[in-house]
Amino acid sequence: MTSAEFEFTGGATYGVMNATWPFAALRVNKNELELNISLLGNLHFRPEDVVSITKSGMSFFSNGIRIKHKVKGYYSTVIFKSFTNADSILQQIQQTGFLDNKVPLPHYDDTVITSMQEKGGFTMKIPAAIAIVVIWNLLFLPNFVHSFQNNKVPFIGMHLGLSFMLLLSLTLLISEPFRDLLLKEGRTLKHIKTFVLFMILISALILGISFLLPQF
Repeated sequence: MTSAEFEFTGGATYGVMNATWPFAALRVNKNELELNISLLGNLHFRPEDVVSITKSGMSFFSNGIRIKHKVKGYYSTVIFKSFTNADSILQQIQQTGFLDNKVPLPHYDDTVITSMQEKGGFTMKIPAAIAIVVIWNLLFLPNFVHSFQNNKVPFIGMHLGLSFMLLLSLTLLISEPFRDLLLKEGRTLKHIKTFVLFMILISALILGISFLLPQF
């Protein structure tokens, strides 16, 4: 007997990048295994792409499964981490029929998964990611300049950087055309929503606290 589909929320390791709970989601059905790690990666696997799924050597507080695969465009290290027992996760994957599925996928499903794999795991377009990093660093220039001049460091750089991140996150949340500009084709709000909401919360919180602090 097989179960149609299940989904777990947790953390993940992808290559050298790590995401803690709740920034990763594992979704498995008979035809596909998807590991969404927000901006760090959105990985899709067909049954034929997966060599094995085994327990990884995680700590007592963080069970994990390691996905050994043969998708050329993905990093070799793919680990999903959860507070749920790894044996339970493996059992539920087995119950979907994913690991034993030797039947060729429907043409449309196969085409969609192959297309997502060819775009690579990283969710954001590389030029957009570079532009965001550059702008973020430029906004902190006032702080660096004052530091080299041995002046007291103002809050202006931090305020500008956090305001930029807050505005960026809010726009990603509400504007589909803006998301299309920054995200790779096929990536949607659901792939980044947890991270975007987290950035809105953190940016707004730190901005609020910084305005209440004495301006030295």
